[in-house]
Amino acid sequence: MRFTPVLALLVLGTSCTNDESAEGESRSDAGCCTVTIRAIVPEGTGLLYLTGNLPELGPWAPDGLAMTGAGAERTVRVRAALGTEIEYKFTLGKWDDEALGPDGLVPDNHRLVIDGDVETLHKIAAFKDPMRWIEDVEASGVEGRLIYWTDQESEHLGPTRHVEIWLPPGYDENPNTRYPVLYMSDGQNLFDPRIANTGVDWGVDEAVVRLVEQGVIPPIIVVGAWSTADRGIEYSPWHGAPNYARFLIKELMPRINQEYRTLTGPENTAVMGSSMGGLLSFYLVTYHPETFGACGCESTHFPLSEAVVAEHFEGVDQPEDPDETPYVIRDIESGLKVPPGARYYFDYGTEGLDAEYGPTHEAVREWLLAQGLAEGTDFVIREYAGAEHNEASWRARLDDPLTFMFGE
Repeated sequence: MRFTPVLALLVLGTSCTNDESAEGESRSDAGCCTVTIRAIVPEGTGLLYLTGNLPELGPWAPDGLAMTGAGAERTVRVRAALGTEIEYKFTLGKWDDEALGPDGLVPDNHRLVIDGDVETLHKIAAFKDPMRWIEDVEASGVEGRLIYWTDQESEHLGPTRHVEIWLPPGYDENPNTRYPVLYMSDGQNLFDPRIANTGVDWGVDEAVVRLVEQGVIPPIIVVGAWSTADRGIEYSPWHGAPNYARFLIKELMPRINQEYRTLTGPENTAVMGSSMGGLLSFYLVTYHPETFGACGCESTHFPLSEAVVAEHFEGVDQPEDPDETPYVIRDIESGLKVPPGARYYFDYGTEGLDAEYGPTHEAVREWLLAQGLAEGTDFVIREYAGAEHNEASWRARLDDPLTFMFGE
């Protein structure tokens, strides 16, 4: 299990630090161990980073902790309590250039269960090269047709980003047909396992084709905008989401509507994402109902609060005593309203980070019911026993939000 890249907001492991004894002598925390992680890298490799689920490793920021050494061997030492399970990966500072496994694909998280001092060695042969895979899109095995834009600029967001457009089977053979559109965040994780951050993509193409063949949903166009290092800020409704909405509505959507045969209006336009992307989708439907009619929010990170942001967001001004109350709870208590016609799908698992999500989702359920929405029709909140906070779990249940948003 790996938290959604760039931002993980809760940590499963417990780290240890060195402190000063009462006599002023440095001593190690009782029950703590030294973990030495070494990596052998190709010649010419620049600064190598270790990222993972300990606070000093990001947590899960792609440039979490710089490893020492400038030659072929790099080293990091961290402290961890006995029994801690450490998960980690190697990058060159961005998720777009994380280390690959021996098969040339993104590997699963490396894992260590700390039962004493431990040292481990990894040999890294290569790093991700998304542009190579973008240019070789046919080898992705995608069903339908996948098109990449690598030049999407924005006056509202800053960094130029990649966007992918997926056209369903039959699009080219039916020139008079127009299609509903699903806009998705974290676009790099949707279609191609070679590019996906965990080596597992959502399988959006397979899911849509499967549901269309079953007669559950109509064919749809899917647009995925890739995330950047500013993901946490951009996706947060209480920080950068208003600018992200301007990017979608004023810049990306007009270009999509001009170049492809889309059906427009909120009845034909939905938005979907996971974790912080789930918060973004919730925001877009709630605050821009004239554009987005339904959202699919997987593992929605409703526990986000001032206190969490103060600990994990960089460059964000916060009060000296940040509030631990989740933002969404504060909004509900302040009278947040559901716009007419809005439809919401929320879900979460019971393992890992998702295990913390039940109480805030229940508060959202009570708020939606109090607004007069009908559960099962206007909104769904679903718990998946055993599901974790990763692409594999979201892939496994993707049929459910797609059916809710587009089902006939």
